[in-house]
Amino acid sequence: MHPLARLDQRFLWHPFTQMRDWLKGEPIVIVRGKGAELEDANGRRYLDANASIWTNLHGHRHPALDRAVKAQLGKVAHSSALGLANEPAAVLAEKLVAAANRPRLPGQPKLAKVFLSDDGSTAMEVALKLAYEFARRSGRSAQPRFLSLRGAYHGDTVGAVSVGHIDLFHKAYAGLLFKTDAVMAPYCYRCPFNRARAERADAREYRKCNWECVGKVEQAFARRTRRAEGAGASAGARANAGDGAGYAAMVVEPLMQGAAGMIPQPVGWLRRVAEIARGHGAQLIADEVMTGFGRTGAGGGAGLFACGREGVRPDYLVLAKGLTGGYLPMAATVVTRTIFDAFLGEYGEFKTFFHGHSFTGNQLGAAAANASMELLATEESVRRRGELEGELRAALAGLWKLENVGDIRQVGLVAGVELVRNWRTREAFALAERAGIRVCEAMARRGVLTRPIGNVVVVMPPYCTTARQVATMVRMLEEAIGEVLGGGAGG
Repeated sequence: MHPLARLDQRFLWHPFTQMRDWLKGEPIVIVRGKGAELEDANGRRYLDANASIWTNLHGHRHPALDRAVKAQLGKVAHSSALGLANEPAAVLAEKLVAAANRPRLPGQPKLAKVFLSDDGSTAMEVALKLAYEFARRSGRSAQPRFLSLRGAYHGDTVGAVSVGHIDLFHKAYAGLLFKTDAVMAPYCYRCPFNRARAERADAREYRKCNWECVGKVEQAFARRTRRAEGAGASAGARANAGDGAGYAAMVVEPLMQGAAGMIPQPVGWLRRVAEIARGHGAQLIADEVMTGFGRTGAGGGAGLFACGREGVRPDYLVLAKGLTGGYLPMAATVVTRTIFDAFLGEYGEFKTFFHGHSFTGNQLGAAAANASMELLATEESVRRRGELEGELRAALAGLWKLENVGDIRQVGLVAGVELVRNWRTREAFALAERAGIRVCEAMARRGVLTRPIGNVVVVMPPYCTTARQVATMVRMLEEAIGEVLGGGAGG
């Protein structure tokens, strides 16, 4: 075993990892990377098929990002944002506000202020705290409540876990959490209202339903509204109704739920749900930690964020992962001026937003993020992202012939391949069988790295990935499915 692997096993505790399994074999120790490739301590190279857990946008050791970080190191690495400002953070905030308001969407909120933090969980925590206090200060509710989707994952801090609904991750912490409500997600492939038989296509394309998933959202809001109205007819009585008041906000991952299993939303779902939420006086929190910065597609003038592709702009835009191009931990919560103004007042009123992070506005992270934003805006980057989306779609189409591939779900440069016992019946593998894990282990042996979400294998390449590399990623996935599940062709 390599000395670094031995050192890791002796001292480190890895996230979302059963360490008993981890200690059974020699872990892959990454020592360097270039473009879409990573290299381990033994000199073996791998394709990075999930962009290092959905963070890396432009590839490893991108010259522009490397230069930006090195240049900032020549000035200062970090200074506090408590009582001090700095150039890279101020420039980044301007860029984020401009990007968040593209495309122009008349009638939608305008985002105006940026709160910087450390990662997706903390950015979501910021949004929840702001929405909670805004609902109280605006008189909407004395005890604000949130609505999110079943299967939702929004991070691992206490507030973020409270709006998450994956029992495997969250049930153990139930005693720590505040109560939130869940509503069905638009999981077309396994929707109980979808009357269509399984076909060899994305389930969104052949579904037969009456938008019952949207109806469930309307019903959830209507129930809360009726409870609020039942607490008293006057606005003052409703404001003091506590748990009976309407929702403060609805939390969604736009277009694609990541950790739920790469569950894509049918076209129109987000727009309809946003209209319902706002029709009931609730705000919208968009978790674009995974979907932001061009991940959901490059064309159509929709801008860098998934919400724009449905003509929706949230009240809170939550960003992380790709913000720095995958170089450094940094996150942002972008909000409207109305929300910001609710926290303005004289010092003695103590209306300040009492929340912060030691590394808020970190200069190195902001410098990397500014360089990434500049890259994303180039014609070459937009063109290449569009090409890569098509190349990924074409490569994945070859998997439909496999008996154990039930659904292939792609939104832009995010894809999930759901593994099943038999595609005709949609019969799932039990999680204890580790089907997804074993397939990904077989891919690693073939030089391709990714991680599954249960029985769903994720393919999310860096934007610099070549057509040949994409084809290799998918070919190795096909071979790994054949080795592990042995189902063969099932067309």
